[in-house]
Amino acid sequence: MVRGYGVVDAESRKRLELVVRCMDLTSLEQADTPETIEALCERAATPGPDVPRVAAVCVYPRLVPTAKGSLSGTGILVAAAAGAFPSGRASIEERVSEIRGALEAGADEIDTVLDYRALLAGDESAVRGELEASRHACGDHTMKVILETGALGTEEAVHRASSITVESGADFIKTSTGKIAVGAAPDAVRWIAETIGAGARGGGRPVGLKVAGGIRTADQALVYLDLVEDRLGSDWATPGRFRIGASSLLEEVVAALAAK
Repeated sequence: MVRGYGVVDAESRKRLELVVRCMDLTSLEQADTPETIEALCERAATPGPDVPRVAAVCVYPRLVPTAKGSLSGTGILVAAAAGAFPSGRASIEERVSEIRGALEAGADEIDTVLDYRALLAGDESAVRGELEASRHACGDHTMKVILETGALGTEEAVHRASSITVESGADFIKTSTGKIAVGAAPDAVRWIAETIGAGARGGGRPVGLKVAGGIRTADQALVYLDLVEDRLGSDWATPGRFRIGASSLLEEVVAALAAK
């Protein structure tokens, strides 16, 4: 562990650098402006001396062009929170329109929201229809589906939401929008990982996992990295299969890496 930012050994440094490489640096505030997103992108591309770049920057659709321009040539992806973010409540037409608009503006990835209220009410067909339409709208672009595990609450509900998400063609399952009181939690991540692992072992697609919601310290990030590796194997410890969505975490990890 790196709590207190004492001397960081070689193995801890390697894992902290992996955390950065798997990070979706995020700003999803109504007050966001082109200027604040430009600053965010600068942090994403140059976090600190000898610190790698993040995987992606996640913003609202209206700010995708700003992020795309700022990140040109860096290799950092632009993710858009589009299609019923953060409530999960929208018509299929609204979801599809927003997703397509974000992609046309230059987004590489879409973070959309499962209608967890409909799922809890037992309307699985509506949930499937929305996700399948979202998948079609995303085309070949990466689609991450947010379950809002803090609202789903139970193991059974998280497993069911995860299964529907995988079956609907998601590339990643994501824990939380970060907009409700309960964000990422180790139990919920285990339940998601169990569903992903069972599918992969059964010959299905290798679906990624993104943890988000309240992850602010290097120690918290390492807990989730360890958990995913333990449940899914080292093949998941890459930006292609594991992401951490956060806003303030980057500074904490950079500070830990700077400890001598």
